[in-house]
Amino acid sequence: MQTAPQPVDVLVQRYLDHVQFEKRLAARTVALYTLDLEKLAFNAASAGVGLLGVQASHIRRWVAQMHSGGRSGRGIALILSGWRGFYSWLGREGLVTCNPVLDVRAPKAAKPLPKALSVDDAVQLASFDASDGNPWLEARDAAITELLYDGGLRVGELTGLDAQASDQARGWVDLDAAEAHVLGKGSKRRIVPVGSKAVLALQHWLAVRRQTFHPMPDQVVPGGTPPAALFIGRNGTRLTAQSIWQRLRQRSLQAGLAAPVHPHMLRHSFASHILQSSSDLRGVQELLGHANISTTQVYTRLDFQHLAKAYDAAHPRAHLKNSNSSGSK
Repeated sequence: MQTAPQPVDVLVQRYLDHVQFEKRLAARTVALYTLDLEKLAFNAASAGVGLLGVQASHIRRWVAQMHSGGRSGRGIALILSGWRGFYSWLGREGLVTCNPVLDVRAPKAAKPLPKALSVDDAVQLASFDASDGNPWLEARDAAITELLYDGGLRVGELTGLDAQASDQARGWVDLDAAEAHVLGKGSKRRIVPVGSKAVLALQHWLAVRRQTFHPMPDQVVPGGTPPAALFIGRNGTRLTAQSIWQRLRQRSLQAGLAAPVHPHMLRHSFASHILQSSSDLRGVQELLGHANISTTQVYTRLDFQHLAKAYDAAHPRAHLKNSNSSGSK
């Protein structure tokens, strides 16, 4: 049975009453729905179709307009959610035969750029010496920091390393060849070159590690079977990813960096710095163990940011542009 058309403002108000009193949505949510439906009604009127005549093509056009106008993907998704609920309600009321918003999705939100350290900050973190606190921990943490930055390893790949190569080892470091053999995502193995600084840090850590398997001098138990893991904790067991996150955060704060550092930030820094100096995207893909080069391409955006900052700092026309901008205010 066809229901007689109702004025737009009446339909919207009936729906708002429904979500406020029947669904008991918060007042803030109702207020946002009101704004979104007013926008929908305005768009429909401008298109000359009215709310009941809106088609999916109209919705897609309005989504494109919002996106080109600078509205974020998340903001558009919230608006579409309100519109979708409105048309679902109209369908239950018998006022529309289909929901024009049902299969329309907001543009994907742009992924935030991975945070990367500057070269100076990365060197400062790697060369920081906290041996006054505990030389055993400092030897271990310095080796961890150097390996994460010099090799671009994932934290899971790092924790999987053993002190020696074996058939059972998930990964190991060959110091003679200056290579790390790691087991990455999808159980894919790869060999990563290890820089000279990391090799020296690992040699020092292994020498300390061979002397004792416990960092506290009053609890040293010499001898025994060495643990398999390359990086071990206070009780001689393999370090967890969470432990490495905590130690790296503490180290970065002690080193005086502006923000705490986590393992993946060092991986980002490794990739960004290699790309800045070589521009070899395929090579960086291989080093990182990315299955798809599109995953690696995010670092080209980091590299562009680096170049843009260098331009603003050094190019005379950038200074001229900034001066003109200041004078026009």
